[in-house]
Amino acid sequence: MKYLSLVSMLVGASGLLAAPAAFATEGYFADGYGTQSKGEAGVGYALPTDSLSVVSNPASAAFLGNRADFDADFFFPDRSASISGNLFGPDQTFEGNKIKAFVIPEGGVVVQLPHNLAVGLALYGNGGLDTNYVSNPYARFRATGAAGVDLEQLYISPTLAWQFLPGQSFGVSFNVVDEFFRDGGLGIFSGFSEAPGNVNHQGETHSFGYGVRIGYLGEITPWLSIGASWQSKTYASGFSAYRGLFAGQGGFDVPSTYGAGIDVKPLPGLDTAFDVQRIDYRDVASVGDPFQLLLAGVPLGATKGPGFGWKNTTTLKFGVNYHLTPAVQIRGGYSYTTQPIPANQTFLNILAPGTVQNQFTLGASYSSAGGLLPAGLEVSIYALYALPQTVRGENSIPPGFPPGGFGGGNANIKLSEKALGIGVGYDF
Repeated sequence: MKYLSLVSMLVGASGLLAAPAAFATEGYFADGYGTQSKGEAGVGYALPTDSLSVVSNPASAAFLGNRADFDADFFFPDRSASISGNLFGPDQTFEGNKIKAFVIPEGGVVVQLPHNLAVGLALYGNGGLDTNYVSNPYARFRATGAAGVDLEQLYISPTLAWQFLPGQSFGVSFNVVDEFFRDGGLGIFSGFSEAPGNVNHQGETHSFGYGVRIGYLGEITPWLSIGASWQSKTYASGFSAYRGLFAGQGGFDVPSTYGAGIDVKPLPGLDTAFDVQRIDYRDVASVGDPFQLLLAGVPLGATKGPGFGWKNTTTLKFGVNYHLTPAVQIRGGYSYTTQPIPANQTFLNILAPGTVQNQFTLGASYSSAGGLLPAGLEVSIYALYALPQTVRGENSIPPGFPPGGFGGGNANIKLSEKALGIGVGYDF
């Protein structure tokens, strides 16, 4: 009954995750899962820290004991855009920060079972394509209203792991996602769509999808562990209300992702972890197809139609964790992501400037071993700073005059991020 109560608590809390959200991002994926992992730049393939570790690698569940976690992030993105050299107006800069701060919850639970099995449940989010421009960057093209988009992805991931040999585990998660989307101020694009009435300001709509993640985690020696996982594309039903905007009549699957990592313990109490992660944005037409398809006569919303033009990305993460005392841990990390947005794709990406590449993190934990907390409790904190990153357009605004062009010039997009987080874990 105790285990069922914990699961019920997490499922009940999942409603909080449907609140408007944005995320410290690798493209539009979260930078990590769980407060401790985020304090180490999101490493997680080979270094399980709490019950949210199953999101990175489901095989982690076999090594976490019985544990529940609930975290909250306070996220402060700074997004902006500018237009220069355009025929239809002067050079201008636009701030996309009508909503300046976000609170983002997540939670998880892991329980050990007989026969070297473990089960888990994680509730978390992806997303982060959130902009709201009070001054519409597309107003010079006769667009009206405040421009912006909001994309959120709520995941529920039940997990099963099996320790098939001592120190060696395999895990699988079944991912169920509920996507939310809305936009506004994009009426100018209706004339370029195969479904003009389903491009702009259709309110919040939902799409449901599913996929799997599999992973391996193994202790090679007492001082070396390795891990790897692969997440399939998450196949979603699509946003029918926006079938005139997204390629494939509103399609918006979640890209596949995969990676591997190592954890080395060079000294007692010291972990040094390194991860490599790949995200296949090109596999999803609405994200990866180039906007310039519009100039070739392919309308918005068409099968294999124009998209945001994102490239596949590779992220390198390095994290360090040190046990100062049995109760106190300190940690830090750095991650680098290759740029997902090409310079010739910035015009539509005014709405989704997922440009950050360099992120630095610090974190700490305090457990009940210090005598100040009830038995089994652990409190963790982290801070993140993502350096400002600008992508300057190169021939990014289609030349010519309506109905086939937008007057040429360039759109430039910029993003920086700050975040603070707190997590509470309970070993039971």
